[in-house]
Amino acid sequence: MIKFSLKCAGGHDFESWFQSTEVFDTLKAGGHLACAVCGGADVEKAVMSPRVSTARDPAQVGKAGSLSAPASPAEQALAALRAHIDANSDYVGMEFAREARAIHDGTAPERPIHGEARAEEARRLIEDGVPVAPLPFRSGRKSN
Repeated sequence: MIKFSLKCAGGHDFESWFQSTEVFDTLKAGGHLACAVCGGADVEKAVMSPRVSTARDPAQVGKAGSLSAPASPAEQALAALRAHIDANSDYVGMEFAREARAIHDGTAPERPIHGEARAEEARRLIEDGVPVAPLPFRSGRKSN
């Protein structure tokens, strides 16, 4: 895979991944490329510096530029949100719906919790006025 910096005739800069240079050329020739901002079809490769990978240094894992570090401001914000939730709430796993309802009903101590629920369980909580919100990531406790 290769990431190209692209620019449209409208002056918008954006990036996109392609399987190869040849695939980019084929898509461009076939009129299958469009600006990610305005949708314009006149898209060209922009000037970009090459990104050369070196052998992975274990000391760099988790630091900027490594595969496990958040790269964009959005990824950094999600990582910060996840760290805040992990540090300031109790993970209740698949018992989330039951525990959220118990807290709402006053039969369990009030505290911030997070966990997992099936779509039907979440829908019923919302319909019953239990304040819940989906998180934009899965729990790290179940990740492989």
